[in-house]
Amino acid sequence: MLAQMNPHMPYTFGAGEIPLESIDGVIEVDEPLSCPVSTGSEEAAAAIGERVAAFAADGTTLQLGIGLIPTVAARLMSGRRGLRVWSEMISDGVMDLHRAGALDPDAPVFTSFLIGSPELYAWADGNEQLQMVRTETVNDPARIAAHPCMLSVNAAMQVDLFAQANASFVDESIHSGFGGQPDFVSGALHSQGGHAVVALHAWHDKTDSSTVVPVLRNPVTSFQHSAIVSEHGCAELFGRSQHAQAQLIIEQVADPRARADLSDAAAGLGLRRDFD
Repeated sequence: MLAQMNPHMPYTFGAGEIPLESIDGVIEVDEPLSCPVSTGSEEAAAAIGERVAAFAADGTTLQLGIGLIPTVAARLMSGRRGLRVWSEMISDGVMDLHRAGALDPDAPVFTSFLIGSPELYAWADGNEQLQMVRTETVNDPARIAAHPCMLSVNAAMQVDLFAQANASFVDESIHSGFGGQPDFVSGALHSQGGHAVVALHAWHDKTDSSTVVPVLRNPVTSFQHSAIVSEHGCAELFGRSQHAQAQLIIEQVADPRARADLSDAAAGLGLRRDFD
């Protein structure tokens, strides 16, 4: 095994610890760690985050995806107590929950990687409560489902009227891999008292277009979530007919500028039967 050594890298426990005898050679580097820049409207993210945070109760186990919305949602859960974390990745929001006393102090924070601010990396360094776990372990849907009240929070670039989410494609090109979203959505839906929430901004300003579309044209990342949330509202979908789901997505999630066209499209797709 060839290892890279970087003095900026935090020391973490669990699967992040590698026995020295497993290493055949070392490459030394000295470069700062990546710190993603949050994009999007803080006001819209706060509105979305507040609705997402409403799904968290004391004792909830959290999975938080990447981006501004999950981070803001986590910060808005600071008043909860006994929260646990079982998440493919974590960012600054989990650190904020720890500092607010919202996390169960006796439960490890399980994750396979972290990305965020320099402050997050300093918090992670030597933090014995933080346990790094292999991705195939933390993303195992059966292990996810074993956590009661599992709350999976993920972002998407598009959703459609059939409650399907796209978190991978922009036009016909892959923007990013789908990561653990399908695993955590499935696991959370099988968790006792669990919820799988997808959050997104209802309008994409750069393309001046709705992120709620009639039908996704690209491969689906995940589907049949507990709820879809935007800055305009929350569509709680679980247990409803596909017609009622479509109506809720149009009325509660979609931007007002897109609702008339989406309603017409729903009629063409046979999704208007249950509409008022």
